[in-house]
Amino acid sequence: MSLADVTSAMRERIGDASGLDATVKFDFGGDGCLYLDGTAEPYAVSNEDADADCIVAMSLDDFKEMATGELDPTTAFMMGKLKVTGDMGVAMKLAAVLG
Repeated sequence: MSLADVTSAMRERIGDASGLDATVKFDFGGDGCLYLDGTAEPYAVSNEDADADCIVAMSLDDFKEMATGELDPTTAFMMGKLKVTGDMGVAMKLAAVLG
Protein backbone atom coordinates (compact mmCIF):
# COMPACT_ATOMS: atom_id res chain seq x y z
CA MET A 1 0.00 0.00 0.00
CA SER A 2 1.50 3.32 -1.13
CA LEU A 3 1.27 6.72 0.54
CA ALA A 4 -1.42 7.66 -2.01
CA ASP A 5 -3.44 4.58 -0.99
CA VAL A 6 -3.04 5.43 2.70
CA THR A 7 -4.13 9.03 2.03
CA SER A 8 -7.20 7.90 0.11
CA ALA A 9 -8.17 5.39 2.81
CA MET A 10 -7.77 8.02 5.54
CA ARG A 11 -9.90 10.47 3.54
CA GLU A 12 -12.68 7.87 3.39
CA ARG A 13 -12.31 6.94 7.06
CA ILE A 14 -12.56 10.52 8.28
CA GLY A 15 -15.38 11.55 5.96
CA ASP A 16 -17.08 14.73 7.10
CA ALA A 17 -16.49 14.36 10.83
CA SER A 18 -12.99 13.84 12.18
CA GLY A 19 -13.77 15.22 15.63
CA LEU A 20 -10.19 16.50 15.86
CA ASP A 21 -10.80 20.26 15.66
CA ALA A 22 -7.04 20.53 15.10
CA THR A 23 -4.34 19.83 12.54
CA VAL A 24 -2.18 16.70 12.62
CA LYS A 25 0.78 15.71 10.50
CA PHE A 26 2.06 12.15 10.31
CA ASP A 27 5.70 12.47 9.28
CA PHE A 28 6.89 9.30 7.55
CA GLY A 29 10.41 10.60 6.92
CA GLY A 30 11.57 9.85 3.38
CA ASP A 31 8.16 8.31 2.55
CA GLY A 32 6.37 11.68 2.85
CA CYS A 33 3.64 12.80 5.19
CA LEU A 34 -0.09 12.66 5.80
CA TYR A 35 -1.77 15.90 6.86
CA LEU A 36 -5.18 15.96 8.55
CA ASP A 37 -6.93 19.31 8.84
CA GLY A 38 -9.82 18.91 11.25
CA THR A 39 -10.34 22.69 11.35
CA ALA A 40 -11.30 23.01 7.67
CA GLU A 41 -14.83 22.83 6.27
CA PRO A 42 -15.02 20.13 4.99
CA TYR A 43 -12.25 18.25 6.76
CA ALA A 44 -9.18 17.83 4.58
CA VAL A 45 -6.65 15.03 4.17
CA SER A 46 -3.58 15.62 2.04
CA ASN A 47 0.13 14.98 1.74
CA GLU A 48 0.94 18.61 2.49
CA ASP A 49 4.04 19.20 4.60
CA ALA A 50 2.65 22.03 6.72
CA ASP A 51 2.80 23.14 10.34
CA ALA A 52 0.39 21.23 12.57
CA ASP A 53 -0.90 21.32 16.15
CA CYS A 54 0.43 17.78 16.60
CA ILE A 55 3.15 15.96 14.67
CA VAL A 56 3.48 12.19 14.85
CA ALA A 57 6.77 10.86 13.48
CA MET A 58 6.80 7.19 12.54
CA SER A 59 7.46 4.86 9.64
CA LEU A 60 4.82 4.39 6.98
CA ASP A 61 4.85 0.63 7.64
CA ASP A 62 4.17 1.16 11.36
CA PHE A 63 1.34 3.58 10.49
CA LYS A 64 -0.25 0.95 8.24
CA GLU A 65 -0.05 -1.61 11.06
CA MET A 66 -1.55 0.87 13.51
CA ALA A 67 -4.38 1.78 11.11
CA THR A 68 -5.31 -1.90 10.68
CA GLY A 69 -5.17 -2.62 14.41
CA GLU A 70 -2.06 -4.79 14.21
CA LEU A 71 -0.03 -2.27 16.24
CA ASP A 72 -1.41 -0.63 19.38
CA PRO A 73 -0.61 3.12 19.45
CA THR A 74 0.37 3.05 23.13
CA THR A 75 2.69 0.10 22.55
CA ALA A 76 4.19 1.83 19.51
CA PHE A 77 4.84 4.94 21.62
CA MET A 78 6.40 2.97 24.46
CA MET A 79 8.63 1.06 22.00
CA GLY A 80 9.80 4.30 20.41
CA LYS A 81 8.14 3.47 17.09
CA LEU A 82 6.32 6.78 17.15
CA LYS A 83 7.21 10.16 18.55
CA VAL A 84 4.72 12.93 19.28
CA THR A 85 5.54 16.62 19.12
CA GLY A 86 3.08 19.37 19.99
CA ASP A 87 -0.37 19.04 21.54
CA MET A 88 -0.59 15.66 23.29
CA GLY A 89 -4.34 16.15 23.77
CA VAL A 90 -4.77 16.08 20.00
CA ALA A 91 -2.64 12.94 19.82
CA MET A 92 -5.00 11.25 22.30
CA LYS A 93 -7.97 11.97 19.98
CA LEU A 94 -6.27 10.13 17.12
CA ALA A 95 -7.34 6.73 18.44
CA ALA A 96 -10.94 7.57 17.51
CA VAL A 97 -9.87 8.65 14.02
CA LEU A 98 -7.67 5.64 13.37
CA GLY A 99 -9.93 3.11 15.02
